[in-house]
Amino acid sequence: MTLMRFALVALLIIVAAPLVNVVASVPLWTLGSTLTTRETVDAVTTSLVASLASVAVATLLGVPAGYVLARANAATRAFGLFVLALPLALPPVASGIAILGLVGSRQTFGSFLAAHGITLIDSLAGVAIAEFFVSGSIVAIAATAAFSEIDRTLEEAARTLGAPMGRVLRTIALPLAAPSIGAGILLAWLRAIGEYGATSIVAYHPTSLPIELVVALSADGIPRALALTEAFLILAAIVAAVATIARRRLA
Repeated sequence: MTLMRFALVALLIIVAAPLVNVVASVPLWTLGSTLTTRETVDAVTTSLVASLASVAVATLLGVPAGYVLARANAATRAFGLFVLALPLALPPVASGIAILGLVGSRQTFGSFLAAHGITLIDSLAGVAIAEFFVSGSIVAIAATAAFSEIDRTLEEAARTLGAPMGRVLRTIALPLAAPSIGAGILLAWLRAIGEYGATSIVAYHPTSLPIELVVALSADGIPRALALTEAFLILAAIVAAVATIARRRLA
């Protein structure tokens, strides 16, 4: 037990030390002045709009997809989860290159879109697509796990009483799976809003918050970059707290 407690303490110290140092290194006035600059405000706006759009699509597709996979046979479920896990395993830059190879203006599909007035490279839509590709699978995987844990006899009982499939999903499956699905959605959003690699390849402009952080580090040095990092840390802490509270209330 002593060894396990030591492992826990050591892990917490290793994880917390850099984060505590960020908070201690950035005065509140520096944080405030950094977050109110035009560049930061534009980057935050881009990241919020793109990440919320990508997670909204991921939720609309991922929750029903997760239910289908959870109720599919083992082979179908394994194949579906394998495909969904691939974007999560790719290096972010490789993800960006893969997207660029599909929607780039010199590619077949990309040139088709461009001919119809749709440009994804260096656009807000491009930011959202890059963020969706690297984070969207999280929702579907979380939903699959959540629906798989539900006792299917509850759904079967409702079906025998004449409840249609849509009602069974709304009144039984979704309420029971909601805590885990909600956590998956929040995790996907954090992954999306923090995405740099794929976004820098597909849509360096408009500048998202992670790209602005790298630009700040190169142009202004450590102080401004640390302030932006603390902003990310505060955002992550808020989301983690919301996820914990939501899981406790819904459980």
